[in-house]
Amino acid sequence: MPAQRVFVGVLAVLMAGAVVAQTTPPDKNAGNPSVTSASASGSAASAAPPPPPSAPMALVRERKWAKAPRVFGHLTSKDLGLVINDDDPYSVQVGAYYAKARQIPASQVLHVSLPIRSTLTPPEFTALAKRIDAFYGQRVQGLALAWRIPYGVDCNSITGALAMGFDAKLCSNSCATTKISSYFGSASTKPFQDHRMRLSMMLAAKDVDSAKTLIDRGVGSDHTLGLRGALPVNAHFVTTTDAVRSQRQVFFPPAGPVGRFGLNVVLDQSEGPKNVDRVLMYLTGRTTVDGLDTVNFVPGALADHLTSFGGVLDQPHGQMTVLSWLDAGATASYGTTSEPCAHLQKFPNPQALLLFYVQGATALEAYWKSVAWPQQGLFVGEPLAAPFSR
Repeated sequence: MPAQRVFVGVLAVLMAGAVVAQTTPPDKNAGNPSVTSASASGSAASAAPPPPPSAPMALVRERKWAKAPRVFGHLTSKDLGLVINDDDPYSVQVGAYYAKARQIPASQVLHVSLPIRSTLTPPEFTALAKRIDAFYGQRVQGLALAWRIPYGVDCNSITGALAMGFDAKLCSNSCATTKISSYFGSASTKPFQDHRMRLSMMLAAKDVDSAKTLIDRGVGSDHTLGLRGALPVNAHFVTTTDAVRSQRQVFFPPAGPVGRFGLNVVLDQSEGPKNVDRVLMYLTGRTTVDGLDTVNFVPGALADHLTSFGGVLDQPHGQMTVLSWLDAGATASYGTTSEPCAHLQKFPNPQALLLFYVQGATALEAYWKSVAWPQQGLFVGEPLAAPFSR
């Protein structure tokens, strides 16, 4: 199959219903991530051939690093538009703070008027999308949305709809397959130019002060990791007793140090790590995650949990949301806004997320490059955080 679809093909095997396992034999590259040359317009990540879909989770024995395209450069404030809802006091305050923190010029700030509720109707979204396209044209590659709500457009996430277009058919069956993101696994550093996708991330937090702290973490993370002689950071990939929500473990990388990136991969076989330091990444699968107050995240950390409603930010549903990760010290996270069912394509691929991030991608780019079907996915955090950038 074409290179740009290899990662997608590996993920697609999981749609057969049974969990697949990585049972490929060990080889000399099993402990080392591989970054390969690729064109800027998007030769995508590749991985080892998938095993038969009947292989049970217990058979995960030999883990291998996937191959990711080499990426040069990343998005900056010159590439980012900022959208502020003038009818929302939170949005006005957080937007002004972010514009100053990231030095986003007034010419890249769009002021809109949106209802302050969970979801937009399709006509309301169409009007917003037209305003954004007319204002920005070809000028920006991504967007920072300075609000907590609205986070959805009917059953779509607002970030998914802005990049992929609104999918009305999905709302009759939110468990259905969705459109593949051409940006998934891409080497591109110009998503709108190369893929006609204007990526977005919400500057959401529990309150204005928390949002300002989040922004400060993102700005302060730039160029801080992967430095020669510095202490390594830790990426925790957790397999819990929740078998369905732990299915991503088939794509976890091998455990151990990765010296070239100043990184240590930890595979946790528990309900989650506690009393851990210098955490760059924490991926797990549970409806709620305990012990986050004992986790010391580094600025720029990425963290998420595979569950149904992590992106539903303002309604009781018995599940932890992405805001809990940000409140605990993570800088970006991801969750779905409607029932996705157990399609792993609707959640971040662990190795893609890590391998693009350590090459210097922003949180916005790394998260978007790791999700094959992002229509229902809400991307939340400080979009330009780039701790491995140079």
